Amino acid sequence: MQFIETRGNDGQRSAKVNFSEAILNPMASFGGLYVPEHLPDLGLGFLEAHRDTDYKTLARDVLAAFELDIDAAVIDQALALYDGFDNPKAPVPVVRVMDDVWVSELYHGPTRAFKDMALQPFGVVLSDLAQKRGEHYLILAATSGDTGPATLETFKNRANVKVACLYPDGGTSDVQRLQMVTEDAANLKVIGIHGDFDDAQAALKNLLNSSTFREQLKAKQTMLSAANSVNFGRIIFQQIYHIHSYLELVRQGAIRIGDKVYLDVPSGNFGNALGGYYAMKMGLPVEKILIASNRNNVLTDWINTGRYDLRDRNVVGTTSPAMDILKSSNVERILFDLFGAERTRELMEQIDRDRCYALTGTELDALQTVFAADYCDDDEGKRYISEMFNRGYLMDPHTATCFKARATHADKPIPTIIYSTAEWTKFSPTIANALTGEQDSRDIDALKSIASEANLPIPARIQGLFDLPIAQGTVIDKADIERDVLAFL
Repeated sequence: MQFIETRGNDGQRSAKVNFSEAILNPMASFGGLYVPEHLPDLGLGFLEAHRDTDYKTLARDVLAAFELDIDAAVIDQALALYDGFDNPKAPVPVVRVMDDVWVSELYHGPTRAFKDMALQPFGVVLSDLAQKRGEHYLILAATSGDTGPATLETFKNRANVKVACLYPDGGTSDVQRLQMVTEDAANLKVIGIHGDFDDAQAALKNLLNSSTFREQLKAKQTMLSAANSVNFGRIIFQQIYHIHSYLELVRQGAIRIGDKVYLDVPSGNFGNALGGYYAMKMGLPVEKILIASNRNNVLTDWINTGRYDLRDRNVVGTTSPAMDILKSSNVERILFDLFGAERTRELMEQIDRDRCYALTGTELDALQTVFAADYCDDDEGKRYISEMFNRGYLMDPHTATCFKARATHADKPIPTIIYSTAEWTKFSPTIANALTGEQDSRDIDALKSIASEANLPIPARIQGLFDLPIAQGTVIDKADIERDVLAFL
């Protein structure tokens, strides 16, 4: 399968590239992104054939439908990393929490967040490509809290790869920060910046698009790629768990193949939602995709009004910090799929220039045919955490936002699949406050409090973070990122 560009071709790059080229060099013409030239048609027959298959078999067959230029043995090696999840036979449990609500738990991998679902196999694929080509790569990652630990985990000590990971200092939970700054592999560099996630992501995109930076890397015999969901190597693995979650409802007798469901996604950078959208386009029976946000609710406004407006708007710190994002990269891929390259380029240039764009009425209708959206503030989120705990289910604050979107937009009597993107251990002070009322507790104290309240052990991998030495102490102004990355190399 070939991949094409969301903003059209500039005449300097190839108009179409294969998958390996798209993931090694993820930024396309005019600052755009790569997308599949077409999506495979899986259909109900594919679902029926996979009614009783395990996760790795499903993943292998979804990837095969894309006809990737990756050796089957490498795909098998990449998917084998799911064997390191809590339950190798069921890396993604789908748990019924209410009569018509199921939670797809995407956090049972090594860093306890959903980014492991894509980044664990992605690291194997990219490192293998680099070795086969005899090339060395710098992988850039910008994180609001979960991409960073998952990227560092998958690439540590891998051949032909170095990683520079940017995170907003003070903008992650203590556990997320410790997962990054305690990594001591020689091929990893963690850089805290004074700013928010949008600043980190903007710096990443600027470096990816900088010919000067690439020339400096070339002098060091190094190529440049990225681990954020601007890279389709992430997105291709994020489609799979939506199909798996649907099939789990079939196996549990909640639906029959062909019945529609709601997908309810806590969305920051829109990659999770995009995976659901592509699964829907490939034939997954979906009534609508519900987009849950926190007070940084630009996506809610976009889907409800057609306006993507960043003017007079700054990132607000919330209790669901992985969603403290205003400029969601994967919205661009939705625009391209709905409206084409010319219109996408026009809208993306407008948001860069004016910090605002507006869809036409017809375009908004097309968007709302697929998506509905709402946002959940911190107090509402804590009420949902408490309510669900009293029902016997412990969840993190990002998952909690989905219950608001379901309450306001799941208006048909059909099942809702909520996607839980992080384990409770990653945001323990917020959860402890919701359950016991305690305030300003340190992560380690909150973890102990929740463990006692819920009669659960603190996972050893999380507990051990607090005893590890800090190996990555860099915190800098964003203007110094390029200098520090080059010094690392």
